[in-house]
Amino acid sequence: MQQQRDLIEMTKIAIFKGKKIRKLLLGGEWWFSIVDVIEALTDSTQPSKYWTAMKVRIQREDGFQLSTICRQLKLESSDGKKYETDCANTEGVFRIVQSIPSPKAEPFKRWLAKVGYERVQEIENPELATKRMRVLYKLKGYSDNWIEKRMRGVAIREELTDEWKNRGAKGRHDYEILTTEISKATFGLTPSEYKKLKGLKRENLRDHMDDFELIFNMLGEKATTEIHRQENSKGVIKLKLDANRGGKVAGISRKELEKELGRSVVSKQNFLKRPRVKKSLKGPKRSN
Repeated sequence: MQQQRDLIEMTKIAIFKGKKIRKLLLGGEWWFSIVDVIEALTDSTQPSKYWTAMKVRIQREDGFQLSTICRQLKLESSDGKKYETDCANTEGVFRIVQSIPSPKAEPFKRWLAKVGYERVQEIENPELATKRMRVLYKLKGYSDNWIEKRMRGVAIREELTDEWKNRGAKGRHDYEILTTEISKATFGLTPSEYKKLKGLKRENLRDHMDDFELIFNMLGEKATTEIHRQENSKGVIKLKLDANRGGKVAGISRKELEKELGRSVVSKQNFLKRPRVKKSLKGPKRSN
């Protein structure tokens, strides 16, 4: 579900006692960066070297190769690029933690178990994922009114992608083509052009739209969904034509509003440049 995918994107970095731990959802379970885990538990300034030495020590002492419970996954680094990184699932991290002498080991195990359990809960009850997403946006400093629109947009987007899947669109590439068609007709910009305008790189474009931008984005996607249903469209070629028509509905409305306002709805503003909520403000606790 799109809602689940958006949530996963937002929670790809977990926090344990102020330390960032990168994680990736794969096959319905979390995989954690081992060097991040080591740094969180040991405060080592060279967690990669610690991990290398640790593998040698465990094999020598126990005859066990820690690499057998790991796999290399691409995780984003501090430079914004993705690199192959040793990762382990919850069970594997438990095994690794057992071999790290640290007073933080037991609290970390409890934290790790909670992170995994929350994911199971969200799979069984998607409403929990929705609530969790709201909390995460709130912690990022977004207003309640903005969050309501963003959440509604997630539901509309999910409804649209379900239609695409059922009507012949196959995978991410087709979705990108159709999304681009709606965006061009609605805003006069492709998503990549829109991100460049706002000065974004890997950030989620919709998380940096203001109220009007979200509203017209929703209108374009909802109109496209209804056109698909009205015409019982099949195949990417027809879906693309519908996407253009749906986007034009929103684009015409946007231009009419711009005439009334005397300014463009398409904005260079992004959330990165807005004032954040002060840390002293109390809000819901992060559950991860």
